[in-house]
Amino acid sequence: MSIKVLIADDHAILRQGIKRVLNFEEDIEVVGEAEDGQEALARTLVVQPDILLLDLNMPGLTGLEVANQLQAAKCKTKIIVLTIHDSDNYVLELLKNGVLGYLLKDVEPTMLIKAIHVVNEGNAFVYPRLAERLFGGLQAGDDVNEKAREMWKESRSERLTSREMDVLACIAKGFSNQDIAEALFVSEKTVKNHLTNIFRKLNVNDRTQALIYVLKHKIVTLD
Repeated sequence: MSIKVLIADDHAILRQGIKRVLNFEEDIEVVGEAEDGQEALARTLVVQPDILLLDLNMPGLTGLEVANQLQAAKCKTKIIVLTIHDSDNYVLELLKNGVLGYLLKDVEPTMLIKAIHVVNEGNAFVYPRLAERLFGGLQAGDDVNEKAREMWKESRSERLTSREMDVLACIAKGFSNQDIAEALFVSEKTVKNHLTNIFRKLNVNDRTQALIYVLKHKIVTLD
């Protein structure tokens, strides 16, 4: 079954460029376009695509307003923001409002395709260059540094283990459970156990909430 994508951007040339890229993928189908925020909201609610590729700055409604209204309507469409804004605050605000993906418009086509697949599976995906800046302080596999260690003492009775940090870093990269298992040479069952422990220790319910937490507190960084 193909992944149904709706493209919302006020620049027709950009929409057509994205559409051409996606049309080369056998498992992705572009099911509609929108040139302003109001149209993006209306078409998404009617078409119910799997993925909405959403610009932030559009006439009518902004991308954030569209995301807010889709979340309020309990729309199941997953949102990937495609923007020129390389801003930490934008990422945090959008993640809080149900957006799973954040890409800059100079993204390589291969990364856009990867993001669509990752987000379609319900995982968060943040543009790597931006994620590197947001996830300051640690490398995957490292223990927490002194500043983070103090934060953990103040905010959590239990710290993440080194392996849980590895899993968390993989989540930040948009890895699926299978990807994490292959990267860390463990079984998917082991990965699920680590995720259960991570969610419990961070007091969150899912991957997106875990990603928001580490973005706020700069727990890990990407390689």
